[in-house]
Amino acid sequence: MGSTAEFVTRVGGRIRARRKERGWSVQQLADASSVSRRMLTDIELGQANPSLTTVDRIAHALDADFAALALPDEPAVEGTLVWQDPDGSRAVLLGATTEQRAELWRWVLAPGGRYDAEPDRAGAQEIHHVISGRLTLELAAGRQVLAAGQSAVIASDQEYAYVNETAESVAFMRVVTGA
Repeated sequence: MGSTAEFVTRVGGRIRARRKERGWSVQQLADASSVSRRMLTDIELGQANPSLTTVDRIAHALDADFAALALPDEPAVEGTLVWQDPDGSRAVLLGATTEQRAELWRWVLAPGGRYDAEPDRAGAQEIHHVISGRLTLELAAGRQVLAAGQSAVIASDQEYAYVNETAESVAFMRVVTGA
């Protein structure tokens, strides 16, 4: 599995390259992505570990998608570690398509773990399938709890969160479309 440092370096380099291809200054990309100039500079230099949402906003501003900035040229057998929390929670990007914009993820949330997401593009959706444990999806319309073996489809063009309210880790697969 790729390390978080490799991910940060790869994403920063790709953002810088795409920005320069467009002839944009850091400020122009900051304006287009709603990410601060300082944060963008730190990301490009590999000195900041951006959230998934931040990378996604930058990707959209560059007319790209998350996977184009995040995945290695030669996919890692076990995926690319994209997010990790000190409590042991983590998100691994396993692969993505280019034409239909679909991403396959493996997530683990430690007991009490939480990940707050920002809205994706209009019309974006996610499919979740719980492998073990119990996952709570916090949505604008309310909470949805999924046990091992259960699946759900949600609109991800809203604020939402993944929450583990139990004493055991939850493992789930996530497919993102249209983001």
